Amino acid sequence: MKLICIGRNYTKHIEELKNEKPTDPVVFLKPDTAILLKKQPFFIPDFSIDVHHEVEVLVKINRVGKHIDKKFAHKYYNEIGLGIDFTARDLQAQLKEKGLPWEKAKAFDGAAVIGKWLPKEQFSDLNNLSFSLQKNDEVVQDGNTSHMLWKIDELIEYVSKYFTLKIGDIIFTGTPAGVGKVVANDRLKGYIEDNEMFSITVK
Repeated sequence: MKLICIGRNYTKHIEELKNEKPTDPVVFLKPDTAILLKKQPFFIPDFSIDVHHEVEVLVKINRVGKHIDKKFAHKYYNEIGLGIDFTARDLQAQLKEKGLPWEKAKAFDGAAVIGKWLPKEQFSDLNNLSFSLQKNDEVVQDGNTSHMLWKIDELIEYVSKYFTLKIGDIIFTGTPAGVGKVVANDRLKGYIEDNEMFSITVK
């Protein structure tokens, strides 16, 4: 399975990092080794002093597909989740400055938090889904899928042009504004509406 991540999918997040607004979705991958194991803390890697949290709505693919039309994309997933795309921001800045790929800053071990999954039928409108991240019981990121530049089904259509989607693949759909640094002993909790989706500690 692969983790397909979308960058720059919320305008305010683009603005806070002073990035250019893309004309197409920004896509990068994480390996399965990036997944933080269940009930394990997140350990800040020794190669970064500026790791940021990026909370994201997740979609789990449930059938094999290639060149999927947007109108059929809803058939390729039945569960919605929440996770964190941890980013070594200092390392990412160095790589971007040199025009190099981001993977060392985005795809390191433990850099992908995947919370629990809920059936999509539980939600009345996936394009108007509120979600948030709390750090030490304070809301630091507060988003809604209505603010996505590209909605879930559009992302599936776009990504499947380039990669065959397989059962178990997970799409990270992008993060809203409010990303920030984590430090040891932080407690991070993610919510979709009133559902707690994950709770982790930073070490």
